Amino acid sequence: MIKVLVVDDSALIRSLLSEIIKSDPELCLVGTAPDPYVARDMVNQFAPDVITLDVEMPKMDGLTFLKKLMKARPTPVLMISTLTEAGAETTLAALELGAVDFIPKPKLDVAAKIEEYRHLILRKIKMAAASRVQPHLTHATPPSALKPARAEKALQPGQRLIAIGASTGGTVALKQLLMQLPDHLPGIVVVQHMPAGFTDLFAKRLDLACPQKIHEARQNEVVLPGHVYIAPGDRHLEIVSKNGQFHLHLTDGPRMSGHKPSVDKLFLSVAEQAGHQATALILTGMGNDGAHGMREIANAGGYCIAQDEASSVVFGMPQAAIKLGAVHQICSLAAMPERLLAQLESVG
Repeated sequence: MIKVLVVDDSALIRSLLSEIIKSDPELCLVGTAPDPYVARDMVNQFAPDVITLDVEMPKMDGLTFLKKLMKARPTPVLMISTLTEAGAETTLAALELGAVDFIPKPKLDVAAKIEEYRHLILRKIKMAAASRVQPHLTHATPPSALKPARAEKALQPGQRLIAIGASTGGTVALKQLLMQLPDHLPGIVVVQHMPAGFTDLFAKRLDLACPQKIHEARQNEVVLPGHVYIAPGDRHLEIVSKNGQFHLHLTDGPRMSGHKPSVDKLFLSVAEQAGHQATALILTGMGNDGAHGMREIANAGGYCIAQDEASSVVFGMPQAAIKLGAVHQICSLAAMPERLLAQLESVG
């Protein structure tokens, strides 16, 4: 039985989440709290396995409570986030502080979406209960930090492409990985499962902290060395090879492997268009998105690396790729920059 504590200042949201949690026999609602002060006492009393935490609350905001919780009693936390720029900013900061994942606050006037929302809540609570709470290891770079100028040189025939897929835990994993990589590598294309409205802000936060030039992917862009392109939260990202250069192609098709953007969609295009020129990395995440595409990259002559179980918040995506025989190398997140650089140097 998974013990769940709901922390939210909205009585309506507390009631909705309570009913959803009570509907699943695998879950046990141990309590609801209108603010972090009440929540603190309940954490000590019930020792919940998972906490859902509102981003914006009176008396003490969600980030302050999360910091205190992770120091005193590290617990898997799901942030309940508003789909606003302020909500997205706070949510991304919460993930860096140790929150496992986030769930958009529901639009209660859309009754048809409630059942879909219920399945999302239950799935993420169970995932959070099985996840590893990672320590807070990264620190934001001050916005005033200046980054060196970079050469705007397009990829030439024979040069390489790096593709990365990630989901739950990936926002922090990507930051840790990119911070350790130099800014002269081949272009990097990324699918991180995240709603529209979050990915642009996520890319901007990465750009402040990492050596590369990072932004949300735009239609028909030429992939440049030293640049990282993050798939928009409501579009699939694919690669197209034209005139010896790789270009970005965004599409608004149906979900693939349950997601849009989909790691499989990106990886399948990389297999077809880049083949042996590609290096693919699959990081922490729930589900199996990316496994099939990674196998196709491996079959096309590309090189594939998966994050190991010990350093993954959720081992689902890497494990799925490993089980398919799509992975050449498994390593910890800390070792991945060195392994990637060594692999790129070995092929020239």
